[in-house]
Amino acid sequence: MGKVGVIGVGQSSFVRGYPGSIKELAFEGFSDALKDANIKTTDIAASVVCSSPEYDKQRSAAGVMAEYLGLTPQPTFYVETLCSSSSTGVKVAYSLIESGLHDVVAVVGFQKMSEITSAESQERMGRGADIQWESPFGTMMPAYYAMYAQGHMAKYGTTPDDLALIRVKSSTYGQINDRAVYRKPVTFEMFKDPKSPMSNPVASPLRVGDCCANADGSSCIILANEEKTKQFAKKPVWIKGIGAASTTVNLAGRDVFSGLTAGEMAGAEAYKMAGITPQHIDVAEVHDCFTIAEMMAYENLGFAKPGEGKDLIKSKETYKEGSIPVNVDGGLLSKGHPIGATGGSQIRTIVLQLRGEAGEMQVKDPEFGLVHNIGGVGLYGNVTIFGR
Repeated sequence: MGKVGVIGVGQSSFVRGYPGSIKELAFEGFSDALKDANIKTTDIAASVVCSSPEYDKQRSAAGVMAEYLGLTPQPTFYVETLCSSSSTGVKVAYSLIESGLHDVVAVVGFQKMSEITSAESQERMGRGADIQWESPFGTMMPAYYAMYAQGHMAKYGTTPDDLALIRVKSSTYGQINDRAVYRKPVTFEMFKDPKSPMSNPVASPLRVGDCCANADGSSCIILANEEKTKQFAKKPVWIKGIGAASTTVNLAGRDVFSGLTAGEMAGAEAYKMAGITPQHIDVAEVHDCFTIAEMMAYENLGFAKPGEGKDLIKSKETYKEGSIPVNVDGGLLSKGHPIGATGGSQIRTIVLQLRGEAGEMQVKDPEFGLVHNIGGVGLYGNVTIFGR
C-alpha cells in the first residue's frame, strides 16, 4: 500500500445565518484549502462532496458544487452519513487514491442549516432514525443522547456536574478560535444559576450548556498520493489509519447505552491499521455534539477505562497541557455543528496541530492526532489517525 497525505485544509467561519448560497459557502472552505495546498483546480483529479441533503433545497449537490468550484470535467461523487459525512468522504477519497484511480482528491463538506427553521431542523434530525419504527414516537437528538447520559450515569455514577466540566473546557478554547460560532466564556457556576440559559433543561439530564448549536459552514480536505504529497506539501501529514463501523438504527436493537459501539469499533480498526495504541495519541478531536458524547468518546477510544472518563476531565488531562488534549479548538460545543462540514473541520484542526500551525491552541510537539466523528446517534462511526 502507498501512502496518502494531506496537502491542503480549509474551513469557513462557522456562523448562524450565512447570507449567501450553499455554493458560496462551500467556496469559502474550498478556496482556503486550495490556497493552503498552493495548487490549482486543474491539479485536482476528482472531488467528493459531503452534506446531509435534507437541509438543502438543492438536489444533487455534487454536480452543482463541482461546476461552481471549477472542478469539471473531473468526476465528482456525493457522500452522506449524517454528521460524519465529510469523514466518510475522506475515507472514500483515500480509497480512490489507494486504488490508483486518482492522484489528488478534494473532499468538500458543507451545510447551511439556517435554510430551514429550528423546528424543521429538529424534525429532520428525528428522521435520521427509522421513519417506520422509531421516528413516529417524536424522538430527537437531545432526547436520544439524554438516554445515553442516563445510561452512563446509572452504570458509572457520572453526574451532570461532570458533564458541565466538559463544556467549560470547550469554551476555554472556543474563545480563542476565530472560526467558532460560540466564543463566549462558560463557567461551571452558570450550570447552577437558574437565571443562566446554560442551566435551562432540554432533555434530562442534558441542559442547554450540554448541547452544541446548529451552524452554517464548510470545510475542505485535499488528499494526494505519496508522490504528489511530497511534491506539493511543505509539511506532509499522512493518514496512518482509518476505521469505520455502523450499528443498528433503532435503539431497540442495541444492548449498550453507556457508550457508542460504532465509535469504539472504528477506533480499534484505526489503531490496528496505524500500528499504535491510544497511548500514542498526542491530540484528538472527538464528536461532542453533546457533553455526554465527549465523555463516552474518552472511554470508547481508550483514553480512559469505562466509567473513568469523568476522572479525565476532573483532572484536566484533556486540556491542552494534559496527557491527552481533546477538542482544544472548542469542539462542536463551541464551533457549532454544520453537519456536512464537521468532520472536515475536525481534520483541519488535527492537521494544523501536526504541522505546528495551530496558534494559541497548539499542543506541544504532537506526532499522532486522532479524529473521531459520529453520524446520527452512534449510527455511523469514523475514526482517522494522522501522523507526521
